[in-house]
Amino acid sequence: MPITIADVAARAGVSKTTVSRVLNGKGELDETTAARVRRVIDELGYVPSARAVGLARGRTQIVGMLVPSLTWPWMGEVVQGVVDVVESAGYGLLLFTCNRGDESMRQFASHVSAKSFDGLLVIEPEGTLDYIADLHRGGLPVILIDDRGHQRPFPSVATTNRAGGESAARHLLELGRRRPLVVTGIEAFGCTQERLAGFAETYAEAGLPLDPRLVVEGDFTYDSGRDAVNGRFKAGIEFDAVFAHNDLSAGGALQAIREAGRTVPDDIAVVGFDDVPYAAHTEPPLTTVHQPIREMGEAAARMLMSYFEGVPLPDAPTVIPTTLVTRTSTVPALAATHLP
Repeated sequence: MPITIADVAARAGVSKTTVSRVLNGKGELDETTAARVRRVIDELGYVPSARAVGLARGRTQIVGMLVPSLTWPWMGEVVQGVVDVVESAGYGLLLFTCNRGDESMRQFASHVSAKSFDGLLVIEPEGTLDYIADLHRGGLPVILIDDRGHQRPFPSVATTNRAGGESAARHLLELGRRRPLVVTGIEAFGCTQERLAGFAETYAEAGLPLDPRLVVEGDFTYDSGRDAVNGRFKAGIEFDAVFAHNDLSAGGALQAIREAGRTVPDDIAVVGFDDVPYAAHTEPPLTTVHQPIREMGEAAARMLMSYFEGVPLPDAPTVIPTTLVTRTSTVPALAATHLP
């Protein structure tokens, strides 16, 4: 039978409340009594419930994290960034996805009601913003990772999506690419809007406004990149570059270009966005806008750990800049490098 706090109390000749005070370092205790309780704990091998100790201390030492899905190409990197910080601080991570829609959210809400975690990190699942904002207003510290270009009613960690689009455009313009095909992400996402705006405005300032027929909405999948390229080829609409809003759709574009008998980068240059590990292993390796994915997870987790130590949450978003990583999908191998 497992040893309980009642067993310790009986052996030490004290109340369960006294044992609890010894375990949690609370209250005024006679040192002789406390020493006897600690000795009995050692003799019996009593291990207190982590949940019980947490509740006694008013803290679970667990961080909740809510994400849409673990299948997103960069999700593993951001979660790893969170885990690195959280575990170093002695906290655990309770991870929730929305793979099962309303059922997933009901399960998440039950953990919220049970106060299963001390704070929440969120990559916003679609349609959950109002609920998450209510949790924050109700006293649960919430930090959003990847705010998709919109100011949220709670602290956030984001990156420079518009500047990332601008850097991709400047790079292609410097290479003499005048007719880019843009494969966007989902139009409703703020990150899509920001990346497209930065890219389009840079081309317009160079006197080369984008051809509307060469701006195609995708959904961040491999097939959306391949289909966008194939569709332009079939329509006879020429282009000399592709800017895809993530690396997976850029990979689909590379495949379609090869299948059409064109070469990369000689005929068509290709730029992606994110710089997930996949990007370095496409054929040819993909030039892409590096999104500081793991760093964003680390920054959000550090912000929450600091809050637990008494540091107020910041009012303004924390923004970590993007950088352009050039590889041979746009330039010869000898010219490939990291650019600001």
